[in-house]
Parts: sequence; structure tokens; C-alpha cells
Amino acid sequence: MSLILENIDHVVNGATHIEGVNLELAPGSFNVLLGRTLAGKTTLMRIMAGLDTPTRGRILMNGEDVTRRSVRRRNVSMVYQQFINYPSLTVFDNIASPLKLARVPKAEINRRVNETAEMLHIEHLLDRYPQELSGGQQQRTAMGRALVKDADLILFDEPLVNLDYKLREEFREELRELFKTRNCIAVYATTEPNEALALGGYTAVLHEGRLLQYGRTDDVYHRPKDILSAEMFSEPPINILPAMVSGSEVTFDRNIHFPLNQDLGALAPGQYHFGVRASHIGLQPQADDDLELEVKVDIAEISGSETYLHVRNDLFKLVLHLAGIHEFDVDQTIKVYFPTHKIYAFDRSGGVVHIPARPGVQ
Repeated sequence: MSLILENIDHVVNGATHIEGVNLELAPGSFNVLLGRTLAGKTTLMRIMAGLDTPTRGRILMNGEDVTRRSVRRRNVSMVYQQFINYPSLTVFDNIASPLKLARVPKAEINRRVNETAEMLHIEHLLDRYPQELSGGQQQRTAMGRALVKDADLILFDEPLVNLDYKLREEFREELRELFKTRNCIAVYATTEPNEALALGGYTAVLHEGRLLQYGRTDDVYHRPKDILSAEMFSEPPINILPAMVSGSEVTFDRNIHFPLNQDLGALAPGQYHFGVRASHIGLQPQADDDLELEVKVDIAEISGSETYLHVRNDLFKLVLHLAGIHEFDVDQTIKVYFPTHKIYAFDRSGGVVHIPARPGVQ
């Protein structure tokens, strides 16, 4: 099944929630909707499902216009953030509920429920009730109810947000494998760029109801079309610095400049915004063309086995994403190394004009 959204607008009480979205999802594809809170992810999924009707535009499934068709007349499943299960039903009956409503024969229900439960590793829990389950087991049950229908379109609205880190990692791995064998379209909403990267497939970057970019996840990450897309698909957001390109060098001010290297040599003279990812700036030089910057520490934010180091000078602020635990004093002067061969360049309107030849890994 293919899914095409044509010029979709959604306006509620004069407020625009979705504006001019055009999106085509291929059969069998796994798609991530990436955007901050209120970007329009849930609204767009509800429109795909038939729970909401667009103010303008069309929705085509397999070439057929289903814009005004209700969710009951579409073969769609949806999984929400909350663990939505029927408390009075066993895991088996929770998973089987959509099949019973569709009057599927009992033998077929038994086969499909057991097959789905085995796929989700909850076959040993079929006789239990939701209150007897852990959070992860409850979410697997909710997913089982969505998967057992064999729907053409399965929508996941931030389904892992209420689970702990370890469970989320397990689920992501299983989801990737699960949808390799299913001939349906999957759409997964998240606010987290790293989750989109982990899931792979295709990513649609949304911001304030508008679609910024859509394509293969690694392409969208490495080749953002503008500053907004680069900022949305980066955690922490990509560092953006104003700069001037002359005939022979890049200048941040009279004290901070470096020669135009081979990567940036095609840029015409003028004003730009340079972008560099937090994980690409280091405390030690990694290449001959790394630019040494003297900065002061604002804060060293330790998160598990990583450190987000916030620094500044008189011109700009930077965030570094460092592996390991690094402790610094506030206002301590240190040196950091800025990789000039990993710079993205954006013109004054925000459009990308240079993508590094060696963008590197996340």
C-alpha cells in the first residue's frame, strides 16, 4: 500500500496546525516523523489514520482518495504513548480484541495472537492481566493489539517515551527487525534525533506544522537542506556561527580566522552561517586543519557516560558533546578544536550551500 498526502492543511479555530504538507510514503517503508513538541506530528498521524479531516488537501491510499473516509473504514492501527490496554481482559484477549470485533474465526484468532505474542516475546504472559505486567510488557501488549490486525498502515505516536532507557533500546532494535518482514507502512513519531538515527528508514523533519525535509534518514541527517532542518535533526542542536568568507580565508573576527581549505574553496566571498555538530568539536586536535579556539566554560553537564560542555568567547557560544566524564570549573579558560573540514555552510537566508565532503559520523 502507498500513502500520499497532497497539500495538506489543518486549521483549528483559526490556528494552523499543519501547513502545505506533501508527503509520499512507499509500500513497506519505515518512516520517522521527527520534530519538537507541537511540531504537528500527532496531528499529521491523526489525519493519516482518519481520526481528523484536513482543512485542505487530499489523502490517497493505493491511489484511492480516502480523505473523508473514517478510521473505521481504513485498515489502520495506532500505538500511543500511554499503555492503553483493557484492564479486565487478559493479554490474549487484549491482543485478540480487534480480531473479535472483525468476527475473525476463532482458530485464526488463536493462530494470529500466538504468532504476534511470540514475535513480541510475551507468549508466556497471555493468561495475565495488565496490572500484573511491567511497563515494557504492557507496551508490548498494546503493540500486539496493533500488529495483530495486519493493518496496511501502523502509526506509533512516541510509543517508548514512558519506558526506561534500556527498554527503549531493546524496543528500537526489535522494531527495526519486525518491520523488515511486514509489507505495511510504519510511521513513528519522536522528538529525539538520536532515536530517528537509531531507527533508520526514512525521516520527515517537521517544524511548526511544516515539512522541512524528507528522505532516507542518514541522507537527511548528513545533508540538511537548511539551518532549521540541521537544528531539528541534531542533539544537541548544531552549533551555528556567523562568518565572512573572503578570497583566501574565513574570518569570525580579526583574531579568529583560518585559510580557505579545499572543502570550502568553492564558496563565493560574502557572509555565511557555519554549522558544526557538537560531537565534532573536541578537546584535542584530530586533524591538521582543526582550528584552535580559546574559550571559557559556562557549564559541564554530565549525563551518564557523556558530557555536554557549554563554552563561550566574545563572539559566540558552543556546545561540545564529549564521550566520558569531564569536569571543569565555571569560567575556566580552556582550548577546544573546531574541525574546519566538517563545516556546513548556510547562506544568509538559511539555505545550505556547502556540505562537508567528510561529514563523519554522528
